[in-house]
Amino acid sequence: MLAKEYRNNFIKKLTPIYDVLEAESFFYIILEDFHQMKRIDLALNTTFEFSDSEVEKWNSVLEQLVNQIPIQYILGNAHFYGLEFEVNENTLIPRPETEELVEWIIKQNEFSDRIKILDIGTGSGCIAISLAKNLPNAKVFAIDVSKKALETAKRNASKNKVEVTFLLKNILETEDLEQHFDIIVSNPPYVRNLEMVEIKKNVLEFEPHLALFVEDNDALVFYRKISELAQKNLSDNGQLYFEINQYLGSEMIDLLELKNFQNIELRKDIYDNDRMIFGRKV
Repeated sequence: MLAKEYRNNFIKKLTPIYDVLEAESFFYIILEDFHQMKRIDLALNTTFEFSDSEVEKWNSVLEQLVNQIPIQYILGNAHFYGLEFEVNENTLIPRPETEELVEWIIKQNEFSDRIKILDIGTGSGCIAISLAKNLPNAKVFAIDVSKKALETAKRNASKNKVEVTFLLKNILETEDLEQHFDIIVSNPPYVRNLEMVEIKKNVLEFEPHLALFVEDNDALVFYRKISELAQKNLSDNGQLYFEINQYLGSEMIDLLELKNFQNIELRKDIYDNDRMIFGRKV
């Protein structure tokens, strides 16, 4: 079958579920993954055909997309900050907003020497690994409560040729981090159960709830605990960064002020939502 013809059928089948641009983007993501071809390559090769076995492989992916399984889980990888990461049911899919958090940390520290960084709740390792790749003078550590997530993160560090020290630890049960860091960063669970109605099926049914949700009556439980640990285990003038629930920006400012952080800064993401916060230990 001509690839162009299959493309039209592929998009037509997905448009009841996804908008046309998203369905089209799926096609080209798969094209590059399966055939190492970009959009321009197909445009220049109008007679390119899929074999019967290739059509069968494409149809399998198409059916999974119809069932709203995230394309990153179907293909087993996601791109983040210019790097490729293995993702699976044990890890969240990296988001563009989190790239902005990584960018903030890199810009603040690109000329720093011999810094120690801790990423709490690392998941796929995307934050820790991206920082290790772009801050070569940094020594990077990463914590997660999930053994399977850490196994994935270790493979990602190896794939991206960086050294990160991974630690299995439940941060809510941790009283001391046992060493000092110059930077602590975390993108912890922050979606309240009351916000589940806003979550798309492809996230709600397939991404790990352990990494997503917190109880409505204690939505800042991870932030409070990490802030307390940061006061103990950040070096003087150390930096604390969080990705946060967009609805709790003012509450996060209050929390960091209560925990005696200074120079607090709340930033919006590309979608104009309160998404990142910074505080400094002095």
